[in-house]
Amino acid sequence: MPTPNPFLLMIGCFAIVGCSQSVKTQESSTEKSSYYTEKYRPQYHFTPEANWMNDPNGMVNYEGEYHLFYQYYPDSTVWGPMHWGHAVSTDLVSWEHLPIALYPDSLGLIFSGSAVIDWNNTSGFGTDEEPPMIAIFTHHLMEGEKAGRTDFQYQSIAYSLDKGRNWTKYEGNPVLPNQGIKDFRDPKVFWHEPTQKWIMTLAVFDHVEFYSSADFKSWDKLSDFGLNEGRREVLWECPDLFPMQFDGKTKWVLLVSVNPGGPNGGSSTQYFIGDFDGTDFKNDNSPETILWLDYGTDNYAGVTWSDIPEEDGRRLFIGWMSNWLYAQIVPTEKWRSAMTIPRELSLSNTADGYIIKSKPILELNQLRSKTMSLEQTAVERSLKIETDSLDINKAELAVTFSGINSDEFGIRLSNGSENVTIGFDAIRNKYFIDRTQAGNSGFHQEFAQRQWGNRLVDDTVELRIFVDASSIELFADDGATVLTVNIFPLEPYRLLEVLAKNGSVNLDEFILWELNSIWR
Repeated sequence: MPTPNPFLLMIGCFAIVGCSQSVKTQESSTEKSSYYTEKYRPQYHFTPEANWMNDPNGMVNYEGEYHLFYQYYPDSTVWGPMHWGHAVSTDLVSWEHLPIALYPDSLGLIFSGSAVIDWNNTSGFGTDEEPPMIAIFTHHLMEGEKAGRTDFQYQSIAYSLDKGRNWTKYEGNPVLPNQGIKDFRDPKVFWHEPTQKWIMTLAVFDHVEFYSSADFKSWDKLSDFGLNEGRREVLWECPDLFPMQFDGKTKWVLLVSVNPGGPNGGSSTQYFIGDFDGTDFKNDNSPETILWLDYGTDNYAGVTWSDIPEEDGRRLFIGWMSNWLYAQIVPTEKWRSAMTIPRELSLSNTADGYIIKSKPILELNQLRSKTMSLEQTAVERSLKIETDSLDINKAELAVTFSGINSDEFGIRLSNGSENVTIGFDAIRNKYFIDRTQAGNSGFHQEFAQRQWGNRLVDDTVELRIFVDASSIELFADDGATVLTVNIFPLEPYRLLEVLAKNGSVNLDEFILWELNSIWR
């Protein structure tokens, strides 16, 4: 995770253990009727009860619980001394807030990292019967950064023996010291069965490094990747390396978030597909090829859950739904930032090679309540849809188009004076979300824009859209193209129409579901 400008820091707290209060649980908050009802508050996305949040961290599954740790500053709505906030869920939909897991200490702030279950107790922190949950994270020594040193980031570990509720920091921290590299952070660790070692992927300024360990305490460098590949000359962060299957073949995927350099500006996440032999990662594509996990500006620093049960077998992902261009100045008041909806990643093969598809997890279907649908119809210019009985500000839409005889077409949401359009430009062969008139945008000059995403497959145009108060997530063509954006309408949207510019299009499917809140 990047460090914002020093003037935003709240001085005096970052080196003291336990100086900040814990996150309140829902039961200790305001009455249910007014809980999570602030302007722009998402109703089915994860948000902290109050104050600042960014990168998801330490995502691990254990004994039926999905753990979501996250970068958290409990004393302000802007970035400050980083802690690990904590929440758990049994279904990735409804979340329970838990107390802060990790506090800053004498070694520094608690920056991003990962967590795993040490099933074989290789670390010795637990027992064979009760394996430890281990978190590995970057300690960031703010005093060292301010003094002009280059070794102020290093990797440390902590362990829990009670399902992540209480944590003990390893007395031998840091387990991976820094030899003088300014950006040296965000460790993501997994167990590599063929070599019987833990493998760590670490972001090192403009590339990643791989390390291995037999006991989680002593780490040896294996190799580097990325010095001449992908999005170059920008900061690389929050890597994640994992295997995926396609038609019985194993390929390895490497996610890397970059800041700046995203396809629509600011921060974004690229990925590579190739092979990993326990030491080196080899990219299948040319060094110049850049694959984007999400073309929108508001999906960053996302990684996947570890230790998903074998009988489930999914690769599950969540990202921070914001952008460092404006994350600290968006017009929310009590809290800042949300996570994306959880997504299932899958490998797909196209004429141009393998790609990742991202799909909303099936568990979200349980939120569907009131619904409406339309029969197949032709649309010329505009088709207004009556939605008075449904709230389109917390909704899911499934829309399919064919018979394209239009320059661009899609769905428009509006409140009479503001609007956002989600659609397809047939001339450019690109998907888009146009938020130029979506609402409040004066907080940053680059916020109001039309964002584009490449079309990677060629079939009927299929859109799946999730709207939640201040965000839109578009999954097009079964998740081959994804766009995630924030929006801040001054009033809720109440009007919905299907548009076909300069022509007509067939509306083959239209289903709208209002989604229930996960907080009330």
